[in-house]
Amino acid sequence: MEIETAELVFWAVVLSRLLVPLLIPRFPLPAIVACLVIDAVDQTVFQAVAPDADLSGYQSYDKALDIYYLVIAYTATLRNWTNQFAVSIARFLIFWRLVGVVFFELGVPLPAGLEDLLGERGWLFIFPNVFEYFFIFYESVRVLWDPRRMSRQVLLGAAAFIWIFIKLPQEWWIHIAQLDTTDFVQEDIFGVPAGTAWVDTFAERPWIVVIAVVVVVALLYAAWWIVKNKLPPRDRPLTIDADAEAGREVPPERLAAERKRMLATFIRPGLFEKLALIALTTTIFGQMLGVSGEPIVFATVIGIIVVGNAVLSTLLERQGFGPGPALRQFIVTGLLNFAVVAGLYVVFDLLGNPIEGQNTFFFVFLITLLVTLYDRYRPEYVARFSKRGDDEVPAAG
Repeated sequence: MEIETAELVFWAVVLSRLLVPLLIPRFPLPAIVACLVIDAVDQTVFQAVAPDADLSGYQSYDKALDIYYLVIAYTATLRNWTNQFAVSIARFLIFWRLVGVVFFELGVPLPAGLEDLLGERGWLFIFPNVFEYFFIFYESVRVLWDPRRMSRQVLLGAAAFIWIFIKLPQEWWIHIAQLDTTDFVQEDIFGVPAGTAWVDTFAERPWIVVIAVVVVVALLYAAWWIVKNKLPPRDRPLTIDADAEAGREVPPERLAAERKRMLATFIRPGLFEKLALIALTTTIFGQMLGVSGEPIVFATVIGIIVVGNAVLSTLLERQGFGPGPALRQFIVTGLLNFAVVAGLYVVFDLLGNPIEGQNTFFFVFLITLLVTLYDRYRPEYVARFSKRGDDEVPAAG
């Protein structure tokens, strides 16, 4: 019975990590916070349900699934964000992080001085995951205010604050000092051995729990007071639905014109960004999941799949078979990708460098999902900012 329960919990966690990120485009703030929470508690849940279980196989998927929800969050910025400069910052931050993770996963050596100072995980400190908290900052503003009011100075200041005061200390703690927060809390704060049940941990020094609750309540009250008394008046009632934001919707005629313009060439605008995004993401997944083969060959295969998909989908759209509903677009994109992969199997086999079949379906699913989201949301992003009219909201200082 214990094994069955452990398996049920394991698959529930894995499915939640695959499915919850799909809510980010529509409900950005609660969905990405949920992803953060699930990522934070997943292994604690496993240890509580099956303390003797071997989680070594899950570790690689755990890291890969972090990248998975971050990239989905980036595509959500193309769908939802009405402040173009914020999208530009988000684009820089996500690619900055992906490049750093690729360097780390491929074992690219740091310069000698930096490696001595930072250790083998130094790339993750130099390329911190600022994107995630910047995304949360923007979406926290959006629930009550019009994000178009945020000036470039405000956005750059927020990104810099997150980078310097939040992410660098956090990346140092995790990757340079390699400290475990749970062990630190139990051993250094509550004075119990790591791995002690939390009921027993809290019982050892209950006064710490009382102080923590008081501090949290005080911080929540302070945040509420600042929002009520110091920040600008609300622009709208609180909403977690991105579709409720004023200015997000693109006029149908402008979106149609953008899609028509995209059909004029096989090498569509945004193809290189999509290619880089998917190549970096799948390279990270490949390294984390132990896919054999040279990275350059792997990246070449991914590039051929993405470009082949772009050509085939353009041909279909020129015949009147456009994107349509999201599910249909996902299925069609998947079929196109499988067709390209089947062709690549044959070609690489004839060249004497066959593609490994392990994890093929997972990678095709990943590529299909990212291609579908990017192709669906980029036209909205381009059409939204292709012409700014009188409805532009002045930026707040």
